[in-house]
Amino acid sequence: MNDVVRTLDARGLRCPMPLLKLKQALHGMAAGEIIEVQTTDAGSVRDFQAFLRQAGHALLELQEGESTFLFRIQKAG
Repeated sequence: MNDVVRTLDARGLRCPMPLLKLKQALHGMAAGEIIEVQTTDAGSVRDFQAFLRQAGHALLELQEGESTFLFRIQKAG
């Protein structure tokens, strides 16, 4: 698997900010690159999954902790 190219710390941000920050980050990445995102907003799980399905990006991993969520996402290309 490819290595993480970029990380995004969206902890403490409320909906819709984590999703907006993810979209901005993906815009600046090349196809196939991987971003790791941390959030604390439970709504980001649903929001990210819906967005990734629509945009065609791949959710490689989702880890749900007690108060944080970790996503590894591969940009479509």
